[in-house]
Amino acid sequence: MSGFTAGAIYVTVGVRELMNDETHSVIPLIGRHLNQDWGDVCEEDKQSNNQALINGGRLLSSYKLGEETIWIITEADRSATTILLPSEY
Repeated sequence: MSGFTAGAIYVTVGVRELMNDETHSVIPLIGRHLNQDWGDVCEEDKQSNNQALINGGRLLSSYKLGEETIWIITEADRSATTILLPSEY
């Protein structure tokens, strides 16, 4: 599997606060997302992501960062990827 372009990467305030203690890093999770490891999403979302790679749709991954769940969303046009808490959506 080949990766895709992330575009500009944005991190929300909530995720930044999680990373402030320096024990949590989103870097490995960005790598997983770019390598099409969608994390903890349901099978339907995995299939939707795989179709989006072909058809140009939005991509969503979900991972644990410490005790929190974070989402990584890449826009359909691949211009931007945002890392956020589900509550910030």
